[in-house]
Amino acid sequence: GTLLNVSVSDHDRSDSLLLSWNEPEGGAKGYLLALSSLGSDTPLQNGSAGPNTTSFWFHGLTPGTLYEIEVTAMLACMDTTSQTITAQTSPAPVLNLSLSSGGSSAWLRAAWAHGHGQRDGYSLALWHSESQRLVRNVSLLPSASTFLFDGLLAGSEYALKVSTLAGSSQASTSVHQWTAPSIPSQLRLSPVSSTSLVASWAGAAGAAWLHLELRDLLTQKVSTTLSARRGLSSYTFQHLHPGTQYWLGLSATAGSYTVVGPNATAWTYPLSPGNVTLSSAEEQNSLEARWSVPEGQREFYLVTLREGEDSAPTRNISVGGDNDHVTFHGLSPGQQYSVQVVVVAGPYRASAHSTAAWTEPQAPSGVSLSSQGSPHSLLASWEEATGEGYLLVLSLAEHPVRNSSLLRGVTSFTYKGLHPGTLYTFEVSTVAGPYTSSPRRVSNWTYPLPPEQLTLSNGGHSTSLQASWRAVSSGSTGYTGTLRETKSQEQVRNVTVGSDWTNVTLENLVPGRQYTLEMAAMAGPYRSPVRSATNWTYPLAPAGVTLTNTRRPMGLSAFWEKAAGDVDQFHLQLYSKSHAAQRNISVGPNTHNFTFLGLSPGTQYFLKVTVLAGPYRSSSHFATEWTYPLSLANVSVQPGRKPQELHVSWVESGGGRDHLVQLSVAESLSIIRNVSVPRGVTQLDLEGLVPGSRYRVEIISQAGPHRISSQTAIGYTVPLPPRSLSASPVSMAWALAVHWDTAPGNRDGYLLSVLQEGSSAPPRNLEAGKDSTNVTVAQLEAGTCYLVRIWAVAGPYRSLPENVTGCTVPAAPTNVSLTNPGSSSELYTSWNKPPGRRDHYRVTLYSLSTQSKIQVQTLSPDALNITWTHLEAGSKFAVQVTAVKGSLAASSINITQWTYPLAPVNLTLGSHSASVLVVSWAVVGGGAEGFVVDVHDAASGTPVGHTVLGGDARSHILRSLSPGTHYSVAVSATAGPFHASTSNFTHCTRECDALLA
Repeated sequence: GTLLNVSVSDHDRSDSLLLSWNEPEGGAKGYLLALSSLGSDTPLQNGSAGPNTTSFWFHGLTPGTLYEIEVTAMLACMDTTSQTITAQTSPAPVLNLSLSSGGSSAWLRAAWAHGHGQRDGYSLALWHSESQRLVRNVSLLPSASTFLFDGLLAGSEYALKVSTLAGSSQASTSVHQWTAPSIPSQLRLSPVSSTSLVASWAGAAGAAWLHLELRDLLTQKVSTTLSARRGLSSYTFQHLHPGTQYWLGLSATAGSYTVVGPNATAWTYPLSPGNVTLSSAEEQNSLEARWSVPEGQREFYLVTLREGEDSAPTRNISVGGDNDHVTFHGLSPGQQYSVQVVVVAGPYRASAHSTAAWTEPQAPSGVSLSSQGSPHSLLASWEEATGEGYLLVLSLAEHPVRNSSLLRGVTSFTYKGLHPGTLYTFEVSTVAGPYTSSPRRVSNWTYPLPPEQLTLSNGGHSTSLQASWRAVSSGSTGYTGTLRETKSQEQVRNVTVGSDWTNVTLENLVPGRQYTLEMAAMAGPYRSPVRSATNWTYPLAPAGVTLTNTRRPMGLSAFWEKAAGDVDQFHLQLYSKSHAAQRNISVGPNTHNFTFLGLSPGTQYFLKVTVLAGPYRSSSHFATEWTYPLSLANVSVQPGRKPQELHVSWVESGGGRDHLVQLSVAESLSIIRNVSVPRGVTQLDLEGLVPGSRYRVEIISQAGPHRISSQTAIGYTVPLPPRSLSASPVSMAWALAVHWDTAPGNRDGYLLSVLQEGSSAPPRNLEAGKDSTNVTVAQLEAGTCYLVRIWAVAGPYRSLPENVTGCTVPAAPTNVSLTNPGSSSELYTSWNKPPGRRDHYRVTLYSLSTQSKIQVQTLSPDALNITWTHLEAGSKFAVQVTAVKGSLAASSINITQWTYPLAPVNLTLGSHSASVLVVSWAVVGGGAEGFVVDVHDAASGTPVGHTVLGGDARSHILRSLSPGTHYSVAVSATAGPFHASTSNFTHCTRECDALLA
């Protein structure tokens, strides 16, 4: 037979096969196609194709299945030729392919659902995405639906291609996934310099990206973030702050996986302080160490004070890293010191030293000048004082007679060759470095000996002083003394005691007053040089200390009462726990109040008043008070985001603890809402209010017991718009009746805007009271539409508008006329143009004769007349002209008129008797309202009869005529005021022949 060369393809469709063949020589009448499963004689699908067809599709097949297809060509003369081929559909790809790690860094599990149809098996190819290297190629049975790939690299992306195999065809599906990253280990962070840290770690190959975050632990701010690709194992962080502790966090990322790794902390090396100095402080026996603060941070300073020539450590003080000085108190006078300042930052230190410095020396104590029974010598002695040496001066009558310098370790010196019975003054000072102490002075006579070591102490008492001295070894008969007020030198009392007395208590003295005691030893007629001692009685603390607010926001007044006794001055110390700075004020003894100005508003202050008398102090208890807070400024009340909300804002002026926002209805002043807000908050939203209401807001600032109010602010909530707005025309008036329903809430009134449509004129505005629900807008233009808008108004605020469009009733046409132009079939209607507007005219013509509407015409709004034609003759009509605007109309009054009637036709006369004539006629057209029969004597023309008949009459009998007489007869048709008559006809009563006139 003829070869068809059948071929098959699927065009990438797994459920279809396309057969193609060559048309046999001579053509074919058609083709029969049969498809069956391979090895089965039962056809699954049959098909046919007409001539000139060379392809055919089989659809709805099972993917991956072998089929046997027979193509039969029907040739001429009932001949056929066939060809059978085997074909397989492409397999369907797998469904729901997934590749998951389950959090593992070494394996990936592939899973899928079988596609529809059959398959020979699966082929799995796993690629390493970064290197594009084929890692695994696996063939699986057709029943397999999972496979585990193990031994993979951590933190790597893999691509899996799953191919479904069927014969030589395959269908593939791909998916990508990452293995979980592995955590880097052995993270170390160590300093390289004062501004750099080096980080290192191991095991970084198991992550696609490493993310490093370096954070300053003092400020908790992130200093550096770094993202690095796989393989980086160290990094140096530059430009850091010296002496600062940093925290380094490390995390590994691969695809969507992020694993938090280890963290480490380290310090940068601190910098040494500069310009370390040690110098005298204001207080005695104190030295102040100062240094320049180095760049960067530090934990603290360790300041070591070293004493003496061997620089032995004697004091260690730790101070904060922000300090730049420290003062050492209570040092040994006249001693040499140096200081070492060590900057400490974590485990690292940096230090600097100062040069040596001296404390100011004290004059030696226990100074004495004695004659030792000799009239020509005096022995000066003193107790050892710290320093390099001593400077000695012996004076006679305040004139130095001998000067001496001695090294440290010598504690006495004998003056010889002196004048007996002469009062000598001995001065001794301690020398240490550049300093020389104030001298200690003592006087004595060369025989007898004066008392020694005279002291005057108060023992903490305010009304007594105790005088004590060292007894004279020999030759003394007693002591005499005088107690004086130092300031006035007024003598208070005399003291005389025996030689065995070494102390005496002086009672009933004035508190806080300075006294001087002068004592002398007496031996026979000789009196030793006077020794004196000075001291103060202990002052009494002030009483009634109060701290009062001056009602000035920045001031507090202190008041106190002076206790009994003397006072050198009062020292006032004012401080606040919320401020580091404090006020220290000293005032005179006669001052009993003081006002501190320039204080912080709304702050609690504490006051302590200290009495000073000489070197002694006595303090009161603490008094406390708050300054008034400042009232809030710029209080603003604005509508909130909703009509039920108000937004309150203000500007804080400083001080205070919290604020109390008070909301009241403006008209009643009763507080309806109290809201407490902490200091620092400067705005508040008040909800749940009544729309369109006027509210009053006052904000009270509180500080301790004091309150101060802001200026009252008035605000409105936005009103709700009215509802169900309508605008309807007022009948017989050119006006609109506007109606609405009241919305919930309040309002001050309503504002209406009426805008004529199509007009450029400004809208007309009206106002209505708050309780109104309607208003009539008058003096509008007839037959015109208006846009009516309405707002509810509360204070300066309006609601959202409500809109409605309403039209006024048009004006009815005036001076309507219906006239007959002399025609039996036409009428003419005209009218005057009414004021206002209209869409059109509707003109209606009624037939009163038939009681029906016969014509309705719609005319343009500018038309003023219309002519009616083809009307019925002799009929009465009525016309009405209506102005129409939308659904509204206004009509004129009805105007009536007749058309001319037509004259009767076919008039005939007949006489049935000598005195009777019978008149008959016919009517053309619609007839007439009536008929009139007029009869005249033909000879004389005298009227004989005039008869009015109805419109239905078609004949009439004239009676009581003269026999044998000629009469002239005419019949007229009448319609309203119009008539049409026949010609006169003459006829004779019975005795005469009828002649036509």
